[in-house]
Amino acid sequence: MSDNFNYEIKREDDVLIFKLNEKRFDAQIAGLVKGEFTILLHTEEIKKLILDLSKVEYCDSSGLSAILLAYRIIQSNEGQIRIAAPTKSVKTLIEISQLDRILPILPTVEEAVEVLQNN
Repeated sequence: MSDNFNYEIKREDDVLIFKLNEKRFDAQIAGLVKGEFTILLHTEEIKKLILDLSKVEYCDSSGLSAILLAYRIIQSNEGQIRIAAPTKSVKTLIEISQLDRILPILPTVEEAVEVLQNN
């Protein structure tokens, strides 16, 4: 198991953009991502989060679990979360699991930023 993963964090005003730069979002890194979300979202008091999944080609239930953890933390802060630019396979997985009902998906990070800044 690897003990790190590749990601970027960017802020646009009050919106935090978390870009996962990994091809696979699975059990190998899901625990690490959860840890990062927990630290980031609790210590920074983030209310608006965008998960940029444009680099992720494969996601499994462990990856979805990490995304749901971020969603739950954001919800407890009365914040909002958006999924941005998922690849076709990741978008399909989110839709099949019906998580798109609580995790709005937008085609680009720019659109996600715009939506959150206007809310």
